[in-house]
Amino acid sequence: MYAAVAVLLYRSLAGGHKSGRELSALHWATLPPLLLHTWLLYRMVFGPDGIYLGVGTAISVIIWLTVAIYWLGSFFYRLQGLQVFILGAAAGLVLLPALLPSVHPLSHTELAAFRLHLLISLLAYSLFTIASLQALMMAVLERRLHGGALPAYLQSLPPLLTMERLLFRIITAGFLLLTLTLGSGMLFSEELFGRPLQFTHKVVFGVLAWLIFAALLAGRQLYGWRGRVALRWTLAGFLALVLAYIGSKFVLEVILQR
Repeated sequence: MYAAVAVLLYRSLAGGHKSGRELSALHWATLPPLLLHTWLLYRMVFGPDGIYLGVGTAISVIIWLTVAIYWLGSFFYRLQGLQVFILGAAAGLVLLPALLPSVHPLSHTELAAFRLHLLISLLAYSLFTIASLQALMMAVLERRLHGGALPAYLQSLPPLLTMERLLFRIITAGFLLLTLTLGSGMLFSEELFGRPLQFTHKVVFGVLAWLIFAALLAGRQLYGWRGRVALRWTLAGFLALVLAYIGSKFVLEVILQR
């Protein structure tokens, strides 16, 4: 269903058929697969003996949040061109829980503080996923603008300046959530995990990502960073986050079978 909507949306934009009624219909057509995805995740994540959030399910949750945020954002911005790529990615990533199923429930899920910590971290990952995809799309759009001809499906995107403002709003929101994630992990490590904070692979890369995004936002304010500079810093921070969370879960669950 995600793939079908992505193909129809791409064909509509590439063919120049951008009537408000057609785009509105395709916008609402995203809702059924999104709701089905929600139901599937609920059944996979919430088990009788705890919360199951393996690497496949975690990626599926992140892409679900990304689709949901883009769907809501489409009420305020012209995001159809970006939704083509988001829905296409969701069509593939939604299958990951079947390929990499969660075997063991997470520990400490009975604690409200841990559940809040987990929710905030997933929201932060989703926002930075959106920021990274949007930064890549901005780079493609800028290159095609310099080349002269602009494909029809890219013409549906907002102006570059609008996309840039939206990008830094997303990064700022993600940075605040990442700060809360790291802060809650540090303050409540003893309560959540039964031991003082340790500088594990996950913590080190999480702090590194925080420093990268802090430098990006500071550079934006002080030096007006934009364009390719902002793209490099955004992707570097996102890569650090992937290594911090998804990378560590993949090593533990898939390679070490723990």
